[in-house]
Amino acid sequence: MSKGQGATLQETLMQKLDYDQLTNCMRCGFCLPACPTFKETGIEAESPRGRISLMKAAVDGLMEPGIRFEDQMNHCLGCRACEPACPADVKYGQLIEQARDAIEVHTTQHRWWVKGVRKLVFKELFPSQQRMQLLGTGLHFYKMSGIQKLVRKTGVVGLFSKHMATMEKILPDASGKGIVERLGTFIPAKGKKLGTVGMFRGCLMDVLFTETNISTVKLLTEAGFDVVIPESQNCCGALHAHSGETDQAKQMAKSNIRAFQEAGVDYIISNAGGCGAILVEYDHLLHDEEEWKEASTWFAKRVKDISSILVEKGRPLRFAETLSQQGPTRVTYQESCHLRNVMKGSQPTKQLLQRVSNTAYIEMKDSGSCCGSAGIYNMTQPEMANQILEHKMENVNATIASYVVTSNPGCLLQMKLGIDKHGQTGHMEAVHIADFLYDRLVKQD
Repeated sequence: MSKGQGATLQETLMQKLDYDQLTNCMRCGFCLPACPTFKETGIEAESPRGRISLMKAAVDGLMEPGIRFEDQMNHCLGCRACEPACPADVKYGQLIEQARDAIEVHTTQHRWWVKGVRKLVFKELFPSQQRMQLLGTGLHFYKMSGIQKLVRKTGVVGLFSKHMATMEKILPDASGKGIVERLGTFIPAKGKKLGTVGMFRGCLMDVLFTETNISTVKLLTEAGFDVVIPESQNCCGALHAHSGETDQAKQMAKSNIRAFQEAGVDYIISNAGGCGAILVEYDHLLHDEEEWKEASTWFAKRVKDISSILVEKGRPLRFAETLSQQGPTRVTYQESCHLRNVMKGSQPTKQLLQRVSNTAYIEMKDSGSCCGSAGIYNMTQPEMANQILEHKMENVNATIASYVVTSNPGCLLQMKLGIDKHGQTGHMEAVHIADFLYDRLVKQD
């Protein structure tokens, strides 16, 4: 094992892992049926309990952490379904991020070009909203110029990777103009003002799902909120934290805290479960920096998912679907892992869906189980991601729903991928909750 900063991986694990959390695990096994990778393989090391045992064995000097150790840590989806199932309240999500942070210092697996790509993506692209918008402009040109049609016709992408070709098919409409360019930085409430919220626009959300951000803002104003969109905000840092780039994630967190504190908002609204999960844990991310304790706590306590703020604080809104000759439209919900397991916010989304007139809400079996997206997991671990998606689609198809609603962009793309693979395009559509609701909003006079 190569060394990093003069220490071995074992020594770095000892520095970074919370040993109290490692010893809190009682090895009861309640986490096993909740874990997607364990359910797929039945292998103990593929479970939270197994991975914690590996971490503890490495720290205690009972094993030398090598490539197989790294593989197991990276094979975890980070869905955190194990946490609600754990009677000892073990903070597994924090442990897996700490382990990956240590591994990133010592990794032996990254080739020179992978390191170059990681540097470009994590340090140059995601931290800069301007560069993200350039990416959006490039993707928009790729589609509108006819290049996309040529690429698909020739099948050139499939020559490099069949998985890449599949993912290209579900590429959403990108834009170089984000929500600030479309709506400005302040959008007033409709009717009586109930409060002021800050909109977290995200990085990929703002260039790949601009219309979803717009739907989110319009729902908030209809519900009685002034919406402020701080221009100085940046990427939430979730992908960085999950990939071992903890220092970069901390810098992003500090920038976002400053931006929203200066905006003086009552709440900070996220429409992406993956983003919201790290935003609500900024206090933990910065727990070892005393000067940020008060500010990070202020921020974390104000983070809310779009569905939660509408149900708990907003003016009641009416939603209605156009009634077809076939009767009510069948709708089901694929829960975002991080919204369910970290933000505890799935129930408000279900409540909103059940308020839409002329629809039949169909509860999906195991709706809270991971779909296999998990940030960039479906790109880094495509084989396992596809296995998980196949089992998810069995439950999706059983609902015979016309719409599969999600609360996270990664889940949305994964559901689009599943629908395409199962030949359901035209019969079933994956849609974000904000878009689904706004398209059916009964406007107030």
